[in-house]
Amino acid sequence: MLMRDRLDVVFADEDFTHLYPADGRPGFSPGQLALVSVLQFAENLSDRAAADAVRTRIDWKYGLGLELDDPGFDYSLLSEFRARLAEGNRADELLQLMLDRLMAAGLLKGRGRQRTDATHVLAAVRRLSRLELAGESVRAALEEIAEADPNWLLPLIEPAWAKRYGRKVEIGKVAGGKAEVRERAEEFGRDGQKLLTAAWASDAPSRLRMLRQVEILRQVWIHQYVRLEVLCFEGGARPSRSPCRSRVA
Repeated sequence: MLMRDRLDVVFADEDFTHLYPADGRPGFSPGQLALVSVLQFAENLSDRAAADAVRTRIDWKYGLGLELDDPGFDYSLLSEFRARLAEGNRADELLQLMLDRLMAAGLLKGRGRQRTDATHVLAAVRRLSRLELAGESVRAALEEIAEADPNWLLPLIEPAWAKRYGRKVEIGKVAGGKAEVRERAEEFGRDGQKLLTAAWASDAPSRLRMLRQVEILRQVWIHQYVRLEVLCFEGGARPSRSPCRSRVA
């Protein structure tokens, strides 16, 4: 925690007085929430995982200046804090404040240039954005169908779906490279196709096809996926008329 050694406090609560009302019950330190957000991004953690790190990790407690027995905070505070920063140009002001202090402490050199329009950077952002779009489309459709007709949905649910869609799909850096990205994309694709096929079956309630999130899922799949049919060869002679397997690519 070099920043802690050099700066003691990276963000002071006084830096955030314009984000919060002057009255009301005191909450968790906004300066510490800002530093948690930086650490969270650096380690590619979800809000829950970041809040757990504050409670359990000694290095994080040291960086934040917390006592070892500090109970931390509820993970929902992070999204609320980000919502405050999203207003106007507050996030840019906070970034500039951090950069100025890091340069003053000798941890960063000024006048450098970093390109963010490189082809590989844009391609990585696009790939991850498409993954989140696919995963979130399935999750949102599942939640809406579960509310509209849970008995119809129950036979379709697979054991892995609880972990895959039990909470908001947030994808940072995918370990495993392109192969893992493709595998995740195909998982979402198969799950979404299973839902859509069942919803458009002749015996499915027609009202399910009218649900907003189901329609969004259908449109996303039209734009993001193509279903490839692979014909079976029987006896090494000629292909049968029906496909033996299919793959969502």
